[in-house]
Amino acid sequence: MKEPKWLKSHMNSLAGAHGSAHMPHALMIHEAPGGGGEWLAGWVTRLLLCSNVDGEPCGECVSCKRVFAGQHPDVARVSFTEESRQLKIEQVRELAAELALTSHQGGYKIGIISPADALNRFAANALLKTLEEPPPRTLLILVAVEPSRLPATILSRCQRIRIRAPGRVESVRWLQATRGEGEWNAVLDVLGDAPFIAADSDPAAIPRLGSEMRSALEDLSRGAGDPVATAERWSRADLGLRLRCFENWLTDRVRGLAQAHLSHGAAPAKLRGLFELMDGVRELVAALDTPLNKSLALEGLLRRLAPSRG
Repeated sequence: MKEPKWLKSHMNSLAGAHGSAHMPHALMIHEAPGGGGEWLAGWVTRLLLCSNVDGEPCGECVSCKRVFAGQHPDVARVSFTEESRQLKIEQVRELAAELALTSHQGGYKIGIISPADALNRFAANALLKTLEEPPPRTLLILVAVEPSRLPATILSRCQRIRIRAPGRVESVRWLQATRGEGEWNAVLDVLGDAPFIAADSDPAAIPRLGSEMRSALEDLSRGAGDPVATAERWSRADLGLRLRCFENWLTDRVRGLAQAHLSHGAAPAKLRGLFELMDGVRELVAALDTPLNKSLALEGLLRRLAPSRG
């Protein structure tokens, strides 16, 4: 995968910290969705474990290749399982036990938690002990889109790296270099400026999905659509992706209304309503692994798009 140029300043800072022996024991990579947080976590991991490192990981040694393949014995990961979209206390305890073992290479042991904002309360409390008493020569890397979901006691013990979304031109160039030619502008119109999400998508299918969704959302916002039928249809397939498109559509509406408010005094109440609806979409995303009736929850969100009467 092509190196994302928008992450270069972070890479330089981390390489400098490593070269001067000032690498922190914990990093919080706060990324914009699809901004490359996991890629940067992998790059830092290779930096610390590379056999030939000279400022940057070589990408060619056995250690780098093992990290790429997810098979390095000194790297432990905590992520979603097939059974749950929450990260649980058992996973964190296994990570802590692994980090306490002696390194196979005699160097760093690295733990990567992504998405860290999916840690449940018990898992977060278990992680705090490792952060308070980290084993020597270990690095914990947390990757999160919404770190505010984590306890302040965890955030205060991590050095934060903020990854912002790259500009459209930079995103398209990276996607072309990584995936080849495609209608990447149209894909990003649907997904937002989230190049790493776009890179994992079908560049032909996403614009069609986006067009269908925008049409349905515009109808619903005029009171012309059917929220029940729409919710049932969307909940059958690709609901996570559809919710991402829904949130991006709401973001565009917020921007338009905010501009109108500045120039023409549009009602702030409408903006508040859109922000509350965005929060509802995000809450549904966070609940996708629960027994919640997704169709009914989505129907409730879609009904809030209808114009108020009276």
